Amino acid sequence: MTTPTARTPRTPPTAPPPAPKLPAARGPRRRVTALGLLAWLTGLVFAFPALWMVLTSLRSETDAATSPPSLGAPLTLDGYRAFFGGGASPWPPLINSAGASLFATVLVLVLALPAAYALSVRPVRRWTDVMFFFLSTKMLPVVAGLLPVYLFAKDAGMLDNIWLLVLLYTSMNLPIAVWMLQSFLADVPVAIIEAARVDGARTPTVLIRVVAPIVGPGIAATALICFIFSWNELLFARVLTSVTAQTAPVFLTGFVTSQGLFLAQLCAASVVVSLPVLIAGFVAQDRLVQGLSLGAVK
Repeated sequence: MTTPTARTPRTPPTAPPPAPKLPAARGPRRRVTALGLLAWLTGLVFAFPALWMVLTSLRSETDAATSPPSLGAPLTLDGYRAFFGGGASPWPPLINSAGASLFATVLVLVLALPAAYALSVRPVRRWTDVMFFFLSTKMLPVVAGLLPVYLFAKDAGMLDNIWLLVLLYTSMNLPIAVWMLQSFLADVPVAIIEAARVDGARTPTVLIRVVAPIVGPGIAATALICFIFSWNELLFARVLTSVTAQTAPVFLTGFVTSQGLFLAQLCAASVVVSLPVLIAGFVAQDRLVQGLSLGAVK
């Protein structure tokens, strides 16, 4: 008989030793913090002139003209009172600027959206040459076309006419709008347009009900940029208008007189004139950022 061999007891498996704790990655955090501080400093540098303009508008003319400026000078609303209750009323120029900018922006979108649709969704032959032609119209300096435009407006009896500014602003912003909208419309899926055509939708219906909602942020960004360019235009408005069609930027030049520079009133007027553009940009900032970044990430 064979004697059974004794079994050796099994030892329970030992747990692996805990992994050593690695030190926190301080390098990326410091880099992010440094980049954040740099972004804030850059933003303050760009915003400092606007902030200084607002601060100067709240000073008296004597304190605003001191050099170096006094940071502890008392604040007052005399500049705004002089702007709204002084000699000439600022409301007609503000209304003219708003009307010309709004009408020109709407007209630009009405003309640019079909053109961008034809150059992107349904491209024409040699569409790159067409796009370069649109861009070439911006290569001519504005002052070079000032004399021909003035002579045309004089012969046509359109001097000091707000509708002349609407036509000029439309022609100036149309190339930019076509280029921007073409880049936005190029990202629209062709399958969606083909499905709408299978359902019997015609080109205007496809453009308004299918394509426009998809590129809504791009349209909003284009409209805001065209509105800002129209609102800030000075050269044509200064030469082609006098009283009836005077715009807000032209009205600001009236504060520089032979008697001197009324700095506090000028800064107060500049703040008021800048408010419509700032409000429009603040309201549409989400659409603006979304539209400008549309198609950036493929």
